[in-house]
Amino acid sequence: MAAKSRKDVVHKRMQKRRVKLRKNDVSKAAKVAKVIKQGVHDQRKRKIRVKPRFMRPKTLSLPRDPKYPRQSKTQGAPLDEFKVVKYPLTTESAMKKIEDTNTLVFIVDTKANKNMIKSAVAKLYDIKAAKVNTMIRIQDGTKKAYVKLT
Repeated sequence: MAAKSRKDVVHKRMQKRRVKLRKNDVSKAAKVAKVIKQGVHDQRKRKIRVKPRFMRPKTLSLPRDPKYPRQSKTQGAPLDEFKVVKYPLTTESAMKKIEDTNTLVFIVDTKANKNMIKSAVAKLYDIKAAKVNTMIRIQDGTKKAYVKLT
């Protein structure tokens, strides 16, 4: 009997291993085939991006639920014609305005605007005003209104 060369011995061992590997490979392949048939459910499908700019997603916005009112004082009643016009001014310069330029002079509420003054004078005195000029007096901080009559 001839002596076996080292090459032959290694070749025989490798064949034995291949047979073992093939049995294991078949069972592994069966497992993989089963998973492929079921489908992969753990991967998330990515949204296709169509715009180059990233916009943050809208999140939950709850309605306001204040614990206390932010304004401590409630707003007063709106100004009516009696509150808007306090009194007519009867100084010498006011009388001169009436005679020369057909203009009445009133002391009015500081919150009143020109439209309010115009309508209040029309309601109280039944006269039509062409225009109204106003100014805040520096001495006492009251508002003076010059009402030009038509």
